[in-house]
Amino acid sequence: MSDVSPTQKITLPNGKTLEAHTSLFINNKFVESIDGRRFETINPATEKPIVSIAEGTAADIDVAVDAALEAFEKVWQHVDGKERGRLLYKLTDLMMRDMEELGHLEALDTGKPIQNATGDVEDAADVLRYYAGWADKIHGKVIETSHEKFCYTRHEPIGVVGQIIPWNYPISMLSWKLGPALACGNTIVLKPAEQTPLSALKTAALIREAGFPPGVVNIVPGFGPIAGAAIARHMKITKVAFTGSTTVGKNILKAAADSNLKKVTLELGGKSPNIIFADADLEQAIKWAHNGVFSNTGQNCCAGSRVYVQDTIYDKFLEQYKEFVLSKKIGSQYEPDVYQGPLISKVQFDRIMSYIQAGKDEGANLVLGGDRHGTEGYFVQPTIFTDVNESMKIMQEEIFGPVVAIARFKTVEEVIEKAHLTKYGLAAAVFTKDVTRAIKISNALKAGSVWVNCYNQTDYNAPFGGFKESGHGRELGKYALQNYTEVKTVQINLDMKR
Repeated sequence: MSDVSPTQKITLPNGKTLEAHTSLFINNKFVESIDGRRFETINPATEKPIVSIAEGTAADIDVAVDAALEAFEKVWQHVDGKERGRLLYKLTDLMMRDMEELGHLEALDTGKPIQNATGDVEDAADVLRYYAGWADKIHGKVIETSHEKFCYTRHEPIGVVGQIIPWNYPISMLSWKLGPALACGNTIVLKPAEQTPLSALKTAALIREAGFPPGVVNIVPGFGPIAGAAIARHMKITKVAFTGSTTVGKNILKAAADSNLKKVTLELGGKSPNIIFADADLEQAIKWAHNGVFSNTGQNCCAGSRVYVQDTIYDKFLEQYKEFVLSKKIGSQYEPDVYQGPLISKVQFDRIMSYIQAGKDEGANLVLGGDRHGTEGYFVQPTIFTDVNESMKIMQEEIFGPVVAIARFKTVEEVIEKAHLTKYGLAAAVFTKDVTRAIKISNALKAGSVWVNCYNQTDYNAPFGGFKESGHGRELGKYALQNYTEVKTVQINLDMKR
């Protein structure tokens, strides 16, 4: 398999150009897909193609898995933690060196403002740097059983890991997946979302430059029902990590069960409640409630899209919240002072508009937005519904766009009951100055993350994941390492006479 290393030139709005890798990355080489298929990645702010990308299919996944398996068995599982950490540190240095280029690729693919995209690159480098520090600190325990026995555990890498990442935070999700898997000594076949492959392929070039052995990381763009499904059911992949919708997560679990019973971790959807009490700092609550649902154009799995406001401040909150939402600029990646960009695709645009129509049809009160913004690009006005109840579609299903439903509540017991009336349990938030109340409610809420007087706050030290149908397993922090090792118990008889 020869290295074709094709790139395509992209001209930015400021006239500068950059080169984008557009081929599959297998065994440290950029290669064309076996059947030669390609697809276009689209700039969601203009609806125009950026570049064409090689499309991986099941046959390409087979080749990538074989490369990963050979690398694992012959090389990577024998590389000590210090060296794995050194390579990860080198990769983070290269990402920071090329942060501007990675940021542009991320912004073009996702539509998010360039400053946000560049910030995501820096965050991704921080995550990989964090796991570089863990690489030589993964170890088991000595367990006392009896005087005649010596018992210890080993934490061993699982083997070939399949990773499927979403389009809302491509470079961030890539780092969340690569970091712990590589630190623990696994090899990887990763499929970026077909909408956003550019930053992953650029990172592949940096992985090679950093000196990772061939086959340790393989990146295969392609479509979920083809390449993603091939990863989920592959007999030589022993673990799959997926971030995306609950529906697809269930399909991956089925595929794992029907194949080799591979281990699966899932970070799935959410319909997170944001609870605002009358004693909250109203200005801060409004700011964070806005960030909680409208950041990244609402394309957040943990978006606080159900806002519950205590009845005594409801009217005041709603009026000021509308003003705050209207103060934020909507626009393309390179316009100054933009807060909200476009949705990722025409499919997503149509989906969001159908949810807005469902809200109207079910009797919710549309108080702001509800229509397309502009005439070009997949822009939707920030949309606010009131007079909602828990039986409505917009209160039950993950919308994944700039749409929020605001409801009243009176008592703690009432709002906790309403908060739990969905199948999800990814995140929640509480705004109050009463620390005792905040702690009690945080403990009562069935959610993987609970934020108090803030929202959307993740840190590489702190685990992230969901309860209920929001998935299982945890990303980030020391907890994520548990996803990527097998624990082996060794017992030695010290008294050969027994």
